[in-house]
Amino acid sequence: MKRVSLLLTASMLALTATAGFAKEPTRDEARLAKYEAHTGAPVKNFAYRDPRSWEVVDDTHILMTLRPTETYLLRLSGLCIKNDRGAPAIRISSQAGRVQAGFDRVTTGDEPSSCRIEEIRPVDMAAVKAAGQAKAK
Repeated sequence: MKRVSLLLTASMLALTATAGFAKEPTRDEARLAKYEAHTGAPVKNFAYRDPRSWEVVDDTHILMTLRPTETYLLRLSGLCIKNDRGAPAIRISSQAGRVQAGFDRVTTGDEPSSCRIEEIRPVDMAAVKAAGQAKAK
């Protein structure tokens, strides 16, 4: 019985010690979570217009705003934006005025390489804004 008690005590100490090393979310992870909390189901494509704005969320996600009520979170196939976060512009391929997941690509800056758009999810930016205001209170 003494041995079981010692094992339990040692296990509890080990768990307590490792809990202190739990990874804190990075700034990028927190930003991604903020948008993902307010995304809809993935869509296959969207009608492409000149974007009003775009924002790098993390190394594999871009937030693309086409109109005040039309914003998409694009998940990319690779790290094409990792080293070019300061790019003033991006290029997005499209076919017949539509951007398609699994087919179209994103290129940043003057880089010749590009990343395929793996997933497109609509984002409810009004809900993102409301959640930010509620958190600030």
